[in-house]
Amino acid sequence: MRITDIQRCEVRPGRLVEWTLSPATVARAALLPEDTRPPAYIQESHIRTARTVREGGLFVPTWLGAAFDVPGPVDLDALQSALREWTVRHETLRSGFREDGDALRRFTLDPGEVELHREVVGDFTDRAELVRHLQNRFDVAADALSWPNLIYTAVVRADGASVYMAFDHTNVDAYSIHRIPAEIHELYAAAVAGRALERPPVSSYIDFCEIERADADRIDEGHEIVARWREFIRRCDGTLPAFPVDLGLTAGGPLPEQKLMGEPLVDAGSAAAFEAYCRPHGGSLVGLLAATALIVREIGGQSVYRTVVPFHTRVRSRWSESVGWYVGGAPIEVPLDPAPDLPTALRLVRAQLQAARPLARMPLARVLKLLGADFRPTSPDLYSIVSYVDARDIPGSGQWAGQAAYGLIRVSYGDQVCVWVNRVPEGLWFACRYPDTDVARKNLRLYAERLRDIVVGVGAYA
Repeated sequence: MRITDIQRCEVRPGRLVEWTLSPATVARAALLPEDTRPPAYIQESHIRTARTVREGGLFVPTWLGAAFDVPGPVDLDALQSALREWTVRHETLRSGFREDGDALRRFTLDPGEVELHREVVGDFTDRAELVRHLQNRFDVAADALSWPNLIYTAVVRADGASVYMAFDHTNVDAYSIHRIPAEIHELYAAAVAGRALERPPVSSYIDFCEIERADADRIDEGHEIVARWREFIRRCDGTLPAFPVDLGLTAGGPLPEQKLMGEPLVDAGSAAAFEAYCRPHGGSLVGLLAATALIVREIGGQSVYRTVVPFHTRVRSRWSESVGWYVGGAPIEVPLDPAPDLPTALRLVRAQLQAARPLARMPLARVLKLLGADFRPTSPDLYSIVSYVDARDIPGSGQWAGQAAYGLIRVSYGDQVCVWVNRVPEGLWFACRYPDTDVARKNLRLYAERLRDIVVGVGAYA
């Protein structure tokens, strides 16, 4: 699935319809007793970061979403049935938090307590006006500091509808978003046909949160994982790593606005050749990180490339279909002096990833708490990332192009760089969120071009 923002996902005018949790559902949720299963550390960190930034006077939307088309004419009752059935199937979507001093207390609705409220917003003839409305609506309805924090919409036309769904990040990750189009299409087809869709229950992200947190709470400040993070942060001058090129930022300045770069990186043939070349060293993720290390040395003169690599934490198959935020981070540092060639960089990155990947299973928020450092962030991103997902085996990936399916990210404010490279049937798709400065724009454009050169040019190393 291609990652982009609401401005670039082929929005077309039509009649806008939206679904939110009904007032009766919200009222029932307000009376629910506490669900003793705790938040995940990553959820807690996200909510507290949003609170800190908000109290600093800045509203920074951070929602994720999905966009895809449904062929018409569209049966809105059937679409509503599909959206509701999908929502109640994934327990985290009917769960939220109440603040109790410094603690977050969970509450969770039973499936039978969830109803969707449908509203026809109106007809939009101007694309730009519709895009502005959707973004503003999602900013409010999928806010980390409110509940409910999800919203579903459809722009209905005679030939079909475009569905746009937005969620606060506490409930979804990129993999969750990638699975949405196929699941909704399957449920919608069943509803149109008037047949029940028999599906086994899916494991709950809330159960995962409880298990992961119990494991994390067993370690203390003397644990090896904590020691390794302590040393890594020490070598990063007491913080977590930013993208190691000049971004044109002023130390201590206000949080800058961000921009998005999104485009095809290489075609399917070049993506396959790159994967084949990198496979002996661990695959395309290793290749992209090795290429990034070489590029940041070229652009910024770095002698070491330090970064935190995101990994999914769906380590057991029971979580494979579950919607949730299953992400951890592993710190790596790649020596670049003397300047390595690509084969050497691949070996260095592979060794670092093999040594560091187990650290991704321990929530970083727990580690930082044990380190006792003040990591109360003023930015929604703790660190910069380069992420890679091979999405070709996700159900429905072959239909994404025909469905105009996109993963949506909100681009608002931030001083970090987040890069996502997705392997889709058409090749590699590149997306990057970066601070909106002339220097950052120039350096990230150079990064994307040099990354393309290296991916295409691997034949020179064969």
